[in-house]
Amino acid sequence: MVRRKTQMKRIENATSRQVTFSKRRNGLLKKAFELSVLCDAEVALIIFSPRGKLYEFSSSSMNKTIDRYQKREKDACGTRNKAADENMLNTKEDAQSMAKKIEFLEDSKRKMLGHGLEPCSVDDLQQLENQLERSLCRIRARKNQVFLEQIDKLKEEERRLGEENANLREKCGMRPRESLSTNLSDEVQTQNMEVETELCIGPPERRNIQKP
Repeated sequence: MVRRKTQMKRIENATSRQVTFSKRRNGLLKKAFELSVLCDAEVALIIFSPRGKLYEFSSSSMNKTIDRYQKREKDACGTRNKAADENMLNTKEDAQSMAKKIEFLEDSKRKMLGHGLEPCSVDDLQQLENQLERSLCRIRARKNQVFLEQIDKLKEEERRLGEENANLREKCGMRPRESLSTNLSDEVQTQNMEVETELCIGPPERRNIQKP
């Protein structure tokens, strides 16, 4: 017959709970004894029943095992505290380093704005001037790039509006604007090609008279 698996929850029936406690307590004490003998391990087991009755097992001395546990726990706690102190020290050093960097950046910012230049030497001022010139060159390059991008956008918008205008003129039955410009140009060219002529009877008049 297959043994049914016991659910891990409190047994509601008091009699069944007491029977289960007695069986498992004895099994646990037996396993602790076997572990201490077979593996030469120092084992201490303390059990309190639901009614407060004490059951214990120790492979050596219970007090000795408890003292050993407390000492080990104290050392582990000291190790954790030491690690926490080292972490706090590292955090403090990082905070100090960050504060120095912030102070340096604030000082550089003031100098960039032209303040606090009195303690600066000639070399420091020359270096600051070179830095400002490099920054100015980068700013101008970026400004020119933005201008070119805006010009490209405006050209694209102009092209799109021209196409929309041509489509609208076509829908309205109007000639494209290019045709009108061509006609006006042809008229102007025709007017320029007209030459004044005179009808004369007789020999042509000599316009250039040579002097004797």
